[in-house]
Amino acid sequence: MAESLNLHDVRLTLPAQSGPVEILKGVNLKVEPGECVAVIGPSGSGKSSLISIAAGLERITSGKVELLGTDITGMSEDALARLRRGRVSLIFQSYHLLPTMIALDNVRVPLEISGIEGVKDKATKLLQEVGLGDRLDHYPGQLSGGERQRVAVARALASDPEIVFADEPTGNLDGDTGTGVADMLFDIVQKRKTAMVLVTHDRELAKRADRIVTMRNGNLEA
Repeated sequence: MAESLNLHDVRLTLPAQSGPVEILKGVNLKVEPGECVAVIGPSGSGKSSLISIAAGLERITSGKVELLGTDITGMSEDALARLRRGRVSLIFQSYHLLPTMIALDNVRVPLEISGIEGVKDKATKLLQEVGLGDRLDHYPGQLSGGERQRVAVARALASDPEIVFADEPTGNLDGDTGTGVADMLFDIVQKRKTAMVLVTHDRELAKRADRIVTMRNGNLEA
């Protein structure tokens, strides 16, 4: 079975007023199906850029990115969208919920767009699984930060993705709330054998992964 993710000598250089800036400097990383890899490192070391290029949200300067066994390096946006649909999910620090939609619809609508059937039942079940069965009809503004992140996790996992990219998923939450969200996230991905790349500054959270890699100055260290 192909790796869920394979980055080979990936380099990312971005323009700046003072001249080109090397963000990633020859990164190599493999993530096996069902494996959770935590990426830690100081701010500005390239962790979020790593997530962006791995998920196909940002184009690399050179190297090769294989996502779910497919080389996406030169793939068109339409082809990338088709590959990711229902198979790749992202969880961000800032939730990215639609404020005008209730919790149920924030989970349901992306599933409908992906052409998945039985979406209302799937969305309801996931929200119940993350402890929000009694908050289905609440808007994001009526939910606490922890509850909003639980909706975001439910939305990400409702399509049964093969890989999840989580960028500081507990970064905006206090200690106890963040621990609760992390417990729930790890429980669901491990139960479903979903691969996950987790970017975090929290070493205790990182220790829960199968493997930890450290990003320093655009390079990965085991």
